[in-house]
Amino acid sequence: MNALVMAFFKAPRPGTVKTRLGREIGHEPATALYRRMAEEQLARIPAEMRAEVHYAPRGAKPDMTEWLGKRHYRAQAGGDLGARLNHAFLTGFRRGYRPVLAIGADCPDLDAACLRRAVLLLGSHDVVLGPATDGGYYLIGLRAPAPRLFADIEWSTSTVLADTVQRAKAGGLSVAQLEERLDIDDLASLKQHLGTGLPPVVAL
Repeated sequence: MNALVMAFFKAPRPGTVKTRLGREIGHEPATALYRRMAEEQLARIPAEMRAEVHYAPRGAKPDMTEWLGKRHYRAQAGGDLGARLNHAFLTGFRRGYRPVLAIGADCPDLDAACLRRAVLLLGSHDVVLGPATDGGYYLIGLRAPAPRLFADIEWSTSTVLADTVQRAKAGGLSVAQLEERLDIDDLASLKQHLGTGLPPVVAL
């Protein structure tokens, strides 16, 4: 069966997405940026992979379909990010998908080649991670369930990637890492993106 790519998106409501950036440039412009990044991210998922939008909060499907149109949607489970990720991975594997990947909408240069590279690496590794410049990750892929990678992680900190790698190795899992890429979470990272020479996602 095809690889599964789960795009973890929130309903694009001002004040609930890109909140750090919103405090710096205003919540409406930050939400507009979020919408554009998410749309571009979906467009970059290769056609040979199954793309699903895993949305939050529960009950927001009308918002999502109005925004993104006809797609495969699944509501995120409850709990913290780790619990939601773990539930989504377990469900994906139970439905027969191999491998399973999760991405967000924060990395503007996560492209089809990167996703294909991740799937290729999962042919010989248990875990693949896309390191983000802020110490987190922009992509995680598994070829089998690994619940311990998501439990008791201090999310939204600069140690998420390192803690996940350590947890994987302690559990005897082989880990491959993709190229480090920029996540856009605040004004500084947005300005850094605009200075990279990549197509800008927003003009200041």
